[in-house]
Amino acid sequence: MPENEFIENRIFDELTLGERASLSHTVTQRDIDLFATVTGDVNPAHVDPEYAQTDMFHHVIIHGMWGAGLISAVLGTKLPGPGTIYLGQELRFRHPVNIGDTITATLTVKEKKPEKGDVTLDCVCVNQDGQAVITGTAFIRAPMEKVRLKRMVLPEVVVGRHDALHDILARAAGAKPVPTAVVYPVDAISLGAAVAAAEAGLIAPVLIGPADRLRALGLEIGAFRLIDIAEPAAAAAEGVRLALAGDVRLLMKGELHTDVLMHAVVSLGLRGEGQISHVYLLDVPGYPRPLLLTDAAINITPGLEEKAGIIRNAIGLAHAIGIALPKVAILAAVETVTPRQPSTLDAAALCKMADRGQITGAVLDGPLAFDNAVSAAAAAEKGIVSRVAGQADILVVPDLEAGNMLAKQLTFMSGAEAAGIVLGAKIPIILTSRADSERTRLASCALAVLVSRAVV
Repeated sequence: MPENEFIENRIFDELTLGERASLSHTVTQRDIDLFATVTGDVNPAHVDPEYAQTDMFHHVIIHGMWGAGLISAVLGTKLPGPGTIYLGQELRFRHPVNIGDTITATLTVKEKKPEKGDVTLDCVCVNQDGQAVITGTAFIRAPMEKVRLKRMVLPEVVVGRHDALHDILARAAGAKPVPTAVVYPVDAISLGAAVAAAEAGLIAPVLIGPADRLRALGLEIGAFRLIDIAEPAAAAAEGVRLALAGDVRLLMKGELHTDVLMHAVVSLGLRGEGQISHVYLLDVPGYPRPLLLTDAAINITPGLEEKAGIIRNAIGLAHAIGIALPKVAILAAVETVTPRQPSTLDAAALCKMADRGQITGAVLDGPLAFDNAVSAAAAAEKGIVSRVAGQADILVVPDLEAGNMLAKQLTFMSGAEAAGIVLGAKIPIILTSRADSERTRLASCALAVLVSRAVV
């Protein structure tokens, strides 16, 4: 077994004056995120990018972590090693440390006190340019018994910053609120979502539902227009009527079944010329860009023409959120076209439709398995040469069941946040779930606002 798989200490009697040891680490944004997550310290100076370049940020956060953390790692693993008791430190922060800097901490034995086994060590942390950024002294009690331990393999920890949803909210903020019919928000969650979106300046709600029930929820709705309608189907019809009359530019689902709302949309003339479909915006920890997933909520088993419409809707949403030329991965279980799997035939036909100009504004490829769509390494291992593989912006699933399972896996097991809207009607439709966080509901409203502005 290699020697570096073990940690062996230096007991007090073995330490010599002038003996030294070092460790290096390159500072990353992930380090800052982990620090904030572990400590619960969400001071904007730690986690808000607008503060991240200030001297206060560098001195307090990066210096604080690496001044104590990296020096402690040397003491605990190298000099003296396991069994060391850290008594204290005196550090001076001399120069800023930036994300991307490589910091090397070097500790040198300065003084030994045999009465209790106490040791004083000089500490110097330098950056990649050899500039001393931290200097000081550490006080420890050295181990008295020899220890040799197998080095632990640390677990991989992923921290999601969810910058995509932050960017969507920021992009939608600051303009005039969009008039929005909120259909049957008779529970605190759906009504609260409308109130929060109004407070964020995203929408101007028109509440449609039984007035007594809405007021009984105890939320501040006095400033909103309220249309007193008792039944959900009638409320949905009124929301559609307001949209057709141009009084509202968005629909927002409250506490009623999706099919009740969508029946009113389709039957009363609010359907657009294209396919109606749902698109999730997924903010997945570890994935470097926003990920759109479609369709996981409306079309159960779409055929070729329906899939083409689903893709066009997703491309339009990608453009609305600032992705100029989205990369569309049409998913299947395999990468080869085979008649035994009809989804692969659809994928090939959709790509040919894009080649012939029937689907525009994006780069399409498929069939692609999920791993090849999102992982360049997986695509390279299988020899897939593609402008889409490993860097997809849009995932097109073969049917609703696959999309629903994939979206829930990414949210509940991978820590993704998911906002979503329905497209293809004459105005965007906001669908929220009871399981959504307030931030996710706001992001769904923000998506709809951006689409509404794009089509005006």
